[in-house]
Amino acid sequence: MDSAVTFNEMSKPSILLTKHIFPVVVERLREEAIVDYEASADGLSAAQLIERAQGKDAILCQVTDRFTSDVLAQLKGVRVIAHVGVGYDNIDAAAAKQHGIIVTNTPGVVDESTADMAFGLMLATARRIPESDKFIRDGKWARWSIDLMIGCDVHHQTLGILGMGRIGQVVARRARGFSMRVLYNNRNRVAHEIEEDLQAEYVSLEQLLPESDFVSIHTPLNPGTRRLIGEAQLKQMKRSAILINTSRGPVVDEAALVRALDEGWIAGAGLDVFEDEPRVHPGLTARSNVVMAPHIASASVATRTKMALMAAENARAVMRGESPINAV
Repeated sequence: MDSAVTFNEMSKPSILLTKHIFPVVVERLREEAIVDYEASADGLSAAQLIERAQGKDAILCQVTDRFTSDVLAQLKGVRVIAHVGVGYDNIDAAAAKQHGIIVTNTPGVVDESTADMAFGLMLATARRIPESDKFIRDGKWARWSIDLMIGCDVHHQTLGILGMGRIGQVVARRARGFSMRVLYNNRNRVAHEIEEDLQAEYVSLEQLLPESDFVSIHTPLNPGTRRLIGEAQLKQMKRSAILINTSRGPVVDEAALVRALDEGWIAGAGLDVFEDEPRVHPGLTARSNVVMAPHIASASVATRTKMALMAAENARAVMRGESPINAV
């Protein structure tokens, strides 16, 4: 009996879970794999990751895990890295391909929640909601005044969307409910039917920036988009404009953004992501016209659970010898 159990266990594929994740994911993977689960919130260092990955068929990772070409070269036998998230800039996908490792992500399931967050940041920044909340909690509200915490409208304003992929399109659809004019810039123009449905107008970045009251970023992070928004672009924006970023922090030159806010090139910013997370530029934390969140755009119970389960299914497919749904 004992030897049979040992044989059955040895015949299973094995997977490394790099940090704390929902219990349902651990149980789902244990149905058909030997699971090495790092349950801590801190996760693993590069050296620990390499050591724990030895002999594993699969790795289920999260955004804080870094898979450089050097790390990937040492993952002998690993067949798949299943990433919990849409953006996979934490993984050198080209190097993974060279080493025969499939990389998967979790597109689609984050779209609605991320669009909610983008609009939440827009509203919070434009209407000074966090600032007003603190004003009351600090006991500063003594009387009503005509210009107390006065902000700017979101409805009927112009929204410029950088990146018209899945998330950008969902944001554009929400903008219709606010009667906004929607401009967009994308690497490739989307189909005419999509433009008509979203009532969105394709323009150059040089036209989008000076015409938009809000600029919302939804591009992936790659060499072409790193610091896409820098000093030159911020200077093109309206002085009354607000920048929203729920994509990746390095798309924006953070030092340039601080200068733009200090010198009044733009009116404010709503940020869910940062250039060197979890470090945040002190010039941002000191400003009341910047609303910040700790990379939580997809952080609803339903969405994060779907993301994690999708990553698990991608890993399970490869361990079975099948093609994953979401290879990148």
